[in-house]
Amino acid sequence: MYAMEVCVDSVESAVNAEEGGASRLELCGNLIEGGTTPSLGLLKVVKQSVGIPVYVMIRPRGGDFLYSTTEREVMMADLRLAKEQGADGIVLGTLTEDGNIGKDFCSQLIGLARPLPVTFHRAFDMVEDPSQALEDVISLGCERLLTSGCDSTVLEGLPTLKKLTKQARERIIIVPGGGINERNLPRVLEGTGAREFHCSASSFKQSGMVYRNTAVCMGGALRPPEFGFKVASTDRVRTLNQIAKSVTH
Repeated sequence: MYAMEVCVDSVESAVNAEEGGASRLELCGNLIEGGTTPSLGLLKVVKQSVGIPVYVMIRPRGGDFLYSTTEREVMMADLRLAKEQGADGIVLGTLTEDGNIGKDFCSQLIGLARPLPVTFHRAFDMVEDPSQALEDVISLGCERLLTSGCDSTVLEGLPTLKKLTKQARERIIIVPGGGINERNLPRVLEGTGAREFHCSASSFKQSGMVYRNTAVCMGGALRPPEFGFKVASTDRVRTLNQIAKSVTH
C-alpha cells in the first residue's frame, strides 16, 4: 500500500482530499508561496472536518529558510499552538546561510514537537550538499523527508531521489514531492521505490463573484488570479491513488 499525502490550504481542499482517499494532509497557508503556517482557525475547522492525520507546516513566511531571531520566536510559538490545537504531526525545516541544515534550531523545534512525528520539508531541496544534509536530517530524528531531489520537479530530481533513497537505507522515509501528476507518478514510484508520495492534486476553481474589478490585484508581485483559486480535486486524488495501487516495485 502507498501513503498519499496531499498539501492543502483550505477546508474544502482537506475534505476533498480525504474523500478522494488521501492518507494524510499537510496543512499550510499560502500554497502559492510554497506553504506557510496555517491559521489556528483553519487548523481547528480542518480537524473538525476530517478524520485522517493532519500535519501542520511551521514556516513564518515565503522565501528562503534562513530565519531571524524574531522569526524563530514566531515558529516556536506557532508550533506550541499547533500542538494545542490537535496537530497530528509537524512539518518544518531551516537552513544555515551557507546552505546546510540548521541543526541547532531544528533540534529545538523538534524537541518542542515531540511526541508528534516530524517531517523535514523541501527546505532540503535548497541545500549545498544533499548527501550530508540527508545524514543531518536523519541525525535530528525526523521520521520523514519531503524532497523533489533538489530540482524543480521530482522528474528532474529523480536521479538524486534514487541516490538519497539508497543512502537512507530505511533510516528515514523519503517522500517524493514537487510536481507529481497522473502522468509521472508511476515513473517516480518505480524509479525511487518510495512507499509514500506528496502532491497537491489541485484544480482551478472559479470565483463566485459576479461583480469583478479587474483593475485591482491584492497579490502584490506574485499576482495570483483574483477571481479563482486552486483546491484539491477529489477526482484527481482518487485517480492518483488508483495509479499508485497499480504500480508494483
